[in-house]
Amino acid sequence: MPGVISVFGSVNMDLVAYVEAAPGRGETVTGRAFRMIPGGKGANQAIAAARAGAPVTFVGAVGDDAFGPRLRETLVEAGVDVTHLREVEGPSGIAHIVVDEQGGNSIIVVPGANGRMTGPGEAEIAAISRTDVLLLQLELPLEAVISAARQAAAVGGGDHEAYTVGAGPRPHAGRGGAVSVILTPAPARPLPGELLDAVDVIVPNEHEAAALTGAGEPERALDALLERVPEVVITLGSEGVLYGSRDGKRLHVPAVKVKAVDTTAAGDTFAGALAVARAEGRPCEQALRFASAAAALSVRKEGASTSMPDRAEIEALLAVL
Repeated sequence: MPGVISVFGSVNMDLVAYVEAAPGRGETVTGRAFRMIPGGKGANQAIAAARAGAPVTFVGAVGDDAFGPRLRETLVEAGVDVTHLREVEGPSGIAHIVVDEQGGNSIIVVPGANGRMTGPGEAEIAAISRTDVLLLQLELPLEAVISAARQAAAVGGGDHEAYTVGAGPRPHAGRGGAVSVILTPAPARPLPGELLDAVDVIVPNEHEAAALTGAGEPERALDALLERVPEVVITLGSEGVLYGSRDGKRLHVPAVKVKAVDTTAAGDTFAGALAVARAEGRPCEQALRFASAAAALSVRKEGASTSMPDRAEIEALLAVL
């Protein structure tokens, strides 16, 4: 039975330049291609979750510019419910992305409409409460993200019991607990306790984990993060995924070996697919392998939302691993 996912997050138009090598400061280089691709970490995770097989509700904002309708249409085409996608005055968010020949990228985000998001309103809270997992990122104002996390923790999901933030460990999500809150802490920034108190799982990459903890070794960063969040998943690129929980469980799931063309969507594809697997009640290692397979498939194509695999592709890859 599919779980139900909500996403409170950003939606951008990605302006992507493909180059042999990214320019240094003061340097001009000639690119080989340019594309405009709908993206944003929130929208990317929503699309990844929808393609991985879950019903998805998106809460976010676009501007009243030319990009707004296209961004909305992209979510709709992926099967995402955009009932709660706001339209605000001014430009939509954009991201300037440079992708080199090795598939690496550098990104500049200009928030636009995302920067005007406030916490969820009454109707949006009700929509989130009917889901199993809430996905969050940090491309919206921090106050809005905190509000969404706390509301999800407080109202529970569907028939789940209510929970008071700060009241100690709360039931796990999906299948009979409160709405599970999964946070991708990107762009990395100091995270207040009032946010982390409402988070069940934090999913940084190794650079974000180091920035959040000051620990250069992923294992040390994992231990530091577990002092603040019940479960931690650190993505390590070609080295796979490191998982830990407060009950002492540790896992290292190797990466699926593929030739990377564009890694822009890897992290968001992983997060979206992980949310789906957890909402379906899959065991931890199985959920991590499902998410890792989805991420591996995404890096074989250019773009963010355009590269994300559907459920059949993910299952087919898992079947041959």
